Amino acid sequence: MLSVENLHVSYGAIKAIHGITLKVPQGSIVTLIGANGAGKSTTLRALSGLVKPASGSIQYQGQEISRLAADKIVARGLCHVPEGRMVFANLTVQENLRMGAYLQKDRQWIASQTDYVYGLFPRLKERENQSAGTLSGGEQQMLAIGRALLSRPKFLMLDEPSLGIAPLLVKTIFERIVEINRQQGLTILLVEQNANLALDVSNYAYVLETGRILLEGPSAQVKADPQVQASYLGT
Repeated sequence: MLSVENLHVSYGAIKAIHGITLKVPQGSIVTLIGANGAGKSTTLRALSGLVKPASGSIQYQGQEISRLAADKIVARGLCHVPEGRMVFANLTVQENLRMGAYLQKDRQWIASQTDYVYGLFPRLKERENQSAGTLSGGEQQMLAIGRALLSRPKFLMLDEPSLGIAPLLVKTIFERIVEINRQQGLTILLVEQNANLALDVSNYAYVLETGRILLEGPSAQVKADPQVQASYLGT
Protein backbone atom coordinates (compact mmCIF):
# COMPACT_ATOMS: atom_id res chain seq x y z
CA MET A 1 0.00 0.00 0.00
CA LEU A 2 2.91 2.31 0.82
CA SER A 3 6.36 2.01 -0.68
CA VAL A 4 9.31 4.24 0.21
CA GLU A 5 12.51 4.03 -1.84
CA ASN A 6 15.85 5.63 -1.00
CA LEU A 7 14.30 8.50 0.97
CA HIS A 8 16.56 11.38 2.02
CA VAL A 9 15.33 14.22 4.23
CA SER A 10 17.32 17.24 5.42
CA TYR A 11 16.67 20.21 7.69
CA GLY A 12 18.89 22.79 6.06
CA ALA A 13 22.44 21.43 6.20
CA ILE A 14 21.48 18.69 8.66
CA LYS A 15 20.68 15.33 7.09
CA ALA A 16 18.01 13.57 9.12
CA ILE A 17 17.12 10.59 6.90
CA HIS A 18 19.78 8.80 4.87
CA GLY A 19 18.24 6.79 2.05
CA ILE A 20 15.72 4.59 3.86
CA THR A 21 13.58 2.05 2.02
CA LEU A 22 10.48 0.46 3.53
CA LYS A 23 7.12 -1.06 2.61
CA VAL A 24 3.79 -1.18 4.42
CA PRO A 25 1.42 -3.84 2.99
CA GLN A 26 -2.31 -3.20 2.99
CA GLY A 27 -4.08 -4.31 6.18
CA SER A 28 -0.87 -4.67 8.20
CA ILE A 29 0.56 -2.97 11.27
CA VAL A 30 4.17 -2.01 10.64
CA THR A 31 6.32 -0.35 13.28
CA LEU A 32 9.36 1.90 13.23
CA ILE A 33 11.34 1.67 16.45
CA GLY A 34 14.48 3.47 17.51
CA ALA A 35 15.97 5.85 20.04
CA ASN A 36 15.22 9.55 20.30
CA GLY A 37 16.72 11.37 17.33
CA ALA A 38 16.75 8.28 15.11
CA GLY A 39 14.53 9.97 12.52
CA LYS A 40 11.22 8.23 13.22
CA SER A 41 9.06 11.35 13.43
CA THR A 42 10.85 12.94 10.48
CA THR A 43 9.98 9.89 8.40
CA LEU A 44 6.28 10.30 9.22
CA ARG A 45 6.42 14.02 8.52
CA ALA A 46 7.87 13.30 5.10
CA LEU A 47 5.21 10.70 4.35
CA SER A 48 2.39 13.08 5.30
CA GLY A 49 3.77 16.03 3.34
CA LEU A 50 4.79 18.18 6.32
CA VAL A 51 8.42 18.18 5.16
CA LYS A 52 9.59 17.68 1.58
CA PRO A 53 12.19 14.99 0.85
CA ALA A 54 15.52 16.03 -0.62
CA SER A 55 15.28 12.95 -2.85
CA GLY A 56 13.68 9.53 -3.07
CA SER A 57 10.26 8.13 -3.85
CA ILE A 58 7.09 7.78 -1.76
CA GLN A 59 4.36 5.79 -3.48
CA TYR A 60 0.92 5.40 -1.91
CA GLN A 61 -1.55 3.07 -3.64
CA GLY A 62 0.71 3.10 -6.69
CA GLN A 63 0.85 6.89 -6.97
CA GLU A 64 3.82 9.15 -6.25
CA ILE A 65 2.96 11.52 -3.38
CA SER A 66 6.36 12.90 -2.35
CA ARG A 67 5.61 16.33 -3.86
CA LEU A 68 1.96 16.59 -2.86
CA ALA A 69 0.76 19.13 -0.28
CA ALA A 70 -0.29 17.73 3.10
CA ASP A 71 -4.01 18.44 2.56
CA LYS A 72 -3.96 16.52 -0.75
CA ILE A 73 -2.35 13.56 0.98
CA VAL A 74 -5.02 13.56 3.72
CA ALA A 75 -7.71 13.68 1.04
CA ARG A 76 -6.29 10.44 -0.39
CA GLY A 77 -6.85 8.69 2.93
CA LEU A 78 -3.42 8.92 4.56
CA CYS A 79 -3.76 10.42 8.04
CA HIS A 80 -1.05 11.36 10.56
CA VAL A 81 -1.61 11.46 14.34
CA PRO A 82 1.35 13.59 15.47
CA GLU A 83 3.55 13.24 18.50
CA GLY A 84 2.14 15.29 21.35
CA ARG A 85 -1.47 14.76 20.19
CA MET A 86 -2.01 18.38 19.03
CA VAL A 87 -5.68 18.51 19.98
CA PHE A 88 -7.52 21.84 19.78
CA ALA A 89 -7.40 22.68 23.47
CA ASN A 90 -10.14 25.34 23.46
CA LEU A 91 -12.61 23.18 21.54
CA THR A 92 -14.75 20.46 23.09
CA VAL A 93 -14.20 16.76 22.46
CA GLN A 94 -17.15 16.75 20.05
CA GLU A 95 -15.84 19.80 18.19
CA ASN A 96 -12.40 18.21 17.85
CA LEU A 97 -13.97 15.14 16.28
CA ARG A 98 -15.92 17.32 13.86
CA MET A 99 -12.67 19.03 12.86
CA GLY A 100 -11.36 15.62 11.83
CA ALA A 101 -14.32 15.23 9.47
CA TYR A 102 -13.81 18.56 7.68
CA LEU A 103 -13.36 16.86 4.27
CA GLN A 104 -16.37 14.56 4.70
CA LYS A 105 -19.81 15.39 3.30
CA ASP A 106 -21.81 12.32 4.29
CA ARG A 107 -23.51 13.32 7.55
CA GLN A 108 -24.83 9.83 8.15
CA TRP A 109 -21.31 8.40 7.91
CA ILE A 110 -19.96 11.12 10.21
CA ALA A 111 -22.61 10.31 12.83
CA SER A 112 -21.95 6.58 12.52
CA GLN A 113 -18.17 6.99 12.74
CA THR A 114 -18.50 9.32 15.73
CA ASP A 115 -20.54 6.62 17.48
CA TYR A 116 -17.82 4.11 16.57
CA VAL A 117 -15.16 6.34 18.16
CA TYR A 118 -17.26 6.76 21.30
CA GLY A 119 -17.64 2.97 21.40
CA LEU A 120 -13.86 2.54 21.17
CA PHE A 121 -13.19 5.21 23.78
CA PRO A 122 -16.17 5.54 26.17
CA ARG A 123 -14.28 8.21 28.14
CA LEU A 124 -14.63 10.54 25.17
CA LYS A 125 -18.41 10.09 25.17
CA GLU A 126 -18.48 10.94 28.88
CA ARG A 127 -16.51 14.11 28.16
CA GLU A 128 -17.93 15.10 24.77
CA ASN A 129 -18.82 18.63 25.94
CA GLN A 130 -15.59 19.12 27.88
CA SER A 131 -12.72 21.26 26.54
CA ALA A 132 -9.98 19.07 25.13
CA GLY A 133 -7.33 21.02 27.04
CA THR A 134 -8.75 19.76 30.33
CA LEU A 135 -8.37 16.07 29.41
CA SER A 136 -5.57 13.86 30.69
CA GLY A 137 -2.72 12.94 28.36
CA GLY A 138 -4.23 9.52 27.71
CA GLU A 139 -7.65 10.97 26.99
CA GLN A 140 -6.11 13.48 24.60
CA GLN A 141 -4.38 10.61 22.78
CA MET A 142 -7.72 8.83 22.46
CA LEU A 143 -9.19 12.05 21.06
CA ALA A 144 -6.33 12.49 18.58
CA ILE A 145 -6.86 8.95 17.27
CA GLY A 146 -10.62 9.45 17.19
CA ARG A 147 -10.25 12.72 15.29
CA ALA A 148 -8.06 10.93 12.74
CA LEU A 149 -10.70 8.23 12.27
CA LEU A 150 -13.22 10.93 11.34
CA SER A 151 -11.08 11.84 8.32
CA ARG A 152 -12.04 8.48 6.77
CA PRO A 153 -8.49 7.19 6.56
CA LYS A 154 -7.26 4.12 4.72
CA PHE A 155 -3.75 4.44 6.12
CA LEU A 156 -3.09 5.66 9.66
CA MET A 157 0.28 6.88 10.95
CA LEU A 158 0.67 7.07 14.73
CA ASP A 159 3.62 8.93 16.23
CA GLU A 160 4.54 7.89 19.79
CA PRO A 161 1.00 7.13 21.06
CA SER A 162 2.37 5.99 24.46
CA LEU A 163 4.36 9.17 25.14
CA GLY A 164 3.58 10.76 28.52
CA ILE A 165 0.61 8.50 29.25
CA ALA A 166 -0.18 6.45 32.37
CA PRO A 167 0.62 2.73 31.88
CA LEU A 168 -3.00 1.60 32.29
CA LEU A 169 -4.20 3.92 29.53
CA VAL A 170 -1.27 2.93 27.29
CA LYS A 171 -2.51 -0.68 27.44
CA THR A 172 -6.03 0.43 26.51
CA ILE A 173 -4.84 2.58 23.61
CA PHE A 174 -2.70 -0.19 22.11
CA GLU A 175 -5.58 -2.65 22.41
CA ARG A 176 -7.72 -0.17 20.50
CA ILE A 177 -5.05 0.28 17.81
CA VAL A 178 -5.20 -3.47 17.13
CA GLU A 179 -9.00 -3.34 17.22
CA ILE A 180 -9.10 -0.50 14.65
CA ASN A 181 -6.78 -2.44 12.38
CA ARG A 182 -8.98 -5.54 12.55
CA GLN A 183 -12.44 -3.98 12.55
CA GLN A 184 -11.95 -1.17 10.04
CA GLY A 185 -9.24 -2.80 7.94
CA LEU A 186 -6.96 0.18 8.45
CA THR A 187 -3.32 -0.12 7.51
CA ILE A 188 -1.18 1.30 10.33
CA LEU A 189 2.37 2.61 10.46
CA LEU A 190 3.34 2.95 14.11
CA VAL A 191 6.29 4.97 15.40
CA GLU A 192 6.99 4.07 18.99
CA GLN A 193 9.87 4.36 21.43
CA ASN A 194 8.39 1.61 23.60
CA ALA A 195 9.81 -1.21 21.51
CA ASN A 196 8.20 -4.01 23.54
CA LEU A 197 4.70 -2.65 22.93
CA ALA A 198 5.32 -1.85 19.29
CA LEU A 199 6.74 -5.28 18.49
CA ASP A 200 3.91 -7.05 20.31
CA VAL A 201 1.13 -5.42 18.25
CA SER A 202 2.82 -5.18 14.83
CA ASN A 203 3.36 -7.65 12.01
CA TYR A 204 6.64 -6.27 10.67
CA ALA A 205 9.29 -3.97 12.11
CA TYR A 206 12.06 -1.63 11.03
CA VAL A 207 14.76 -0.50 13.43
CA LEU A 208 15.89 3.04 12.68
CA GLU A 209 19.22 4.37 13.91
CA THR A 210 20.60 7.85 13.07
CA GLY A 211 18.44 8.10 9.96
CA ARG A 212 19.23 4.66 8.57
CA ILE A 213 17.48 1.28 8.65
CA LEU A 214 19.61 -0.89 10.92
CA LEU A 215 17.44 -4.01 10.85
CA GLU A 216 14.09 -5.20 9.53
CA GLY A 217 11.95 -8.32 9.63
CA PRO A 218 8.81 -9.91 11.10
CA SER A 219 8.20 -8.35 14.50
CA ALA A 220 8.69 -11.58 16.44
CA GLN A 221 12.01 -12.13 14.70
CA VAL A 222 13.18 -8.57 15.38
CA LYS A 223 12.14 -8.90 19.02
CA ALA A 224 14.30 -12.02 19.35
CA ASP A 225 17.36 -10.35 17.85
CA PRO A 226 20.13 -10.04 20.49
CA GLN A 227 21.12 -6.55 19.34
CA VAL A 228 17.52 -5.32 19.60
CA GLN A 229 17.12 -6.95 23.01
CA ALA A 230 20.29 -5.28 24.30
CA SER A 231 19.66 -1.85 22.82
CA TYR A 232 15.87 -1.44 22.96
CA LEU A 233 14.29 -4.08 25.18
CA GLY A 234 16.55 -3.85 28.21
CA THR A 235 17.34 -7.59 28.23
